[in-house]
Amino acid sequence: MDGQHHGTSTTPQSTNTLGSKVELIWKRRHTLIAIVAVLGIAAYVWLQFVQGNARLASWPLWIVLVIGGIPLVSELIIKMFHREFGSDLLAGISIVTAVLLDEPLAGALVVLMLSGGEALESYAVRRASSVLDALARRMPSVAHRKTSTGMKDIALTEVVVDDLLVVLPHESCPVDGVVVEGHGNMDEAYLTGEPYQVSKSVGSDVLSGAVNGESALTIKATRLPIDSRYARIMEVMQRSQQSRPKMRRLGDQLGAFYTPLALAIAGVAWLISGEAIRFLSVLVIATPCPLLIAIPVAIIGSISLCAKRSIIVRDPAILEQLGGCKTMIFDKTGTLTYGKPNLVEQHVVSEADSKKTLQIVASLEQYSKHPLSSAIVLAAQEAKLQLSSVDVLAEKPGEGLIGTIASHEVRVTSTKKLLAEQPQAQSLLPAPTGGLECVIIIDGKYTATYRFRDEPRSESASFIEHLSPKHGYEKLMLVSGDRLSEVEYLANRVGIQEIYAGKSPEEKLTIVRNETSKAKTCYVGDGINDAPAMMAATVGIAMGQENEVTSQAAGAVIMNSMLGRVDELIHVGQRMRRIALQSAVGGMAVSVLGMFAAALGYLPPVAGAILQELIDVVAVLNALRAAWPPQEISDYEK
Repeated sequence: MDGQHHGTSTTPQSTNTLGSKVELIWKRRHTLIAIVAVLGIAAYVWLQFVQGNARLASWPLWIVLVIGGIPLVSELIIKMFHREFGSDLLAGISIVTAVLLDEPLAGALVVLMLSGGEALESYAVRRASSVLDALARRMPSVAHRKTSTGMKDIALTEVVVDDLLVVLPHESCPVDGVVVEGHGNMDEAYLTGEPYQVSKSVGSDVLSGAVNGESALTIKATRLPIDSRYARIMEVMQRSQQSRPKMRRLGDQLGAFYTPLALAIAGVAWLISGEAIRFLSVLVIATPCPLLIAIPVAIIGSISLCAKRSIIVRDPAILEQLGGCKTMIFDKTGTLTYGKPNLVEQHVVSEADSKKTLQIVASLEQYSKHPLSSAIVLAAQEAKLQLSSVDVLAEKPGEGLIGTIASHEVRVTSTKKLLAEQPQAQSLLPAPTGGLECVIIIDGKYTATYRFRDEPRSESASFIEHLSPKHGYEKLMLVSGDRLSEVEYLANRVGIQEIYAGKSPEEKLTIVRNETSKAKTCYVGDGINDAPAMMAATVGIAMGQENEVTSQAAGAVIMNSMLGRVDELIHVGQRMRRIALQSAVGGMAVSVLGMFAAALGYLPPVAGAILQELIDVVAVLNALRAAWPPQEISDYEK
């Protein structure tokens, strides 16, 4: 039995290991081909010029063409069938022509140029893991079913409607449901856009994927896991990923006119001279290595520069696209705001002392886990108030916080609860607003109303004001899952005119797709509810690194959540594009001169390949400037 057990357990593991190795080799194939090309050309030089064995010297080159040329040309043929005519098409034609004309050295040099460029590009675009994997990892694989004999762990797929499930502290809620036992808080910000932890008691709805607080809750499942809120977001994300438009890269844009030009010059040279070797000579020097190599080098240099500025570029294509974006769409919570409540208004009845009231309430709140408690305590600390000890403390679900401090009975509750007990207090209350609030009752009398807001970041208004005049943005939008009153409050504070409130991830996705169909868009957000929209935008930028799912969906991640870094990213992208164009267009211009020389018979294939390598060196050296920090990396000032 033991032998059978070990046999069945190791075989899948061995298969997985083998599969992983094959997958790794496939991902690094261009690097391996480039290494084979270097070794083959070095072997040719040694046999030809050191050993003087011309008969054997060509064999390493033919090996390079078989091992490296066949896979590269095969990939190009597949691309042609899919009508993808990129800047590497000339290189493929050059390899085939070199083989037909028995010019293995020229062919091997082109293999080296093509594989080297592809290897650099693969290095630049390599990503850690997929968005959907990150999303799936966030959900628990088991649920804790409550039974008459205790608690039993079951697979998430075994959960049925009306199951009683226990959600332990700091766990993600496995399904949508309703609380039937317990009292605590849940963080739903990444799902709903609400910036605060939400208090949960018996009868409260809970969402799958919400993160539980300090207290265990018993919930009754109201939906199957596959029908839950979290599952719907995963489905939307998957559809968004599959329909994500493929951006036309800078090298392909330039290659669109350069490739026909080179083929035309090569064809005319062959037609007029009657020598097929001139066709090869023109194509070899026309091989667009400034496109294949210099542009990836500029991209890698810019990614390195961003990393030094706490910006992680996950998709290098955004560096090419950022400069062309005309619409910037912002999420609210954690993007333009700090993502936490602040005590912004204290309406105190005339006979009460506001500082004394705050000192008493904060003394009580320091013992509470309510989401707004920390904001009240922080306000008292900023006012440099000394907190007192509490004689009696109670916090009952639906009743609020009750305590005794220095012989004063203090109660923190809701406006609705106050008016139910003291209707006459209506005349004392301030005019209603849409934000969060609580009322303070001291010794049985209404004393104050405290109001809370998720305040905008200190740089939000100046950053918004900066975008249109400095970067040419024609439309600025605020799209949030939060309430309309909160969204309007923020929009007025930061200067955004077009707003959408109370939007689900699906609705956000529709809005972004609609805007992207009109102009290139940049979406800036930080929650899971932003991830599908982020993927649908031309460029997606995630604020902060706390949410792995959003980071995976974004093209770039601003690690320290500073809006000024977004401006730096825009400037780095614009600078990268300038340097890449200098290298690519400059290199192509010299190559065109070389093509005419080859067409007239002054440059044989090998000489043309060597000249092309020299052009590459100059283009790459210029492209390396992208990694050097400029004197001014941003023109944004708070």
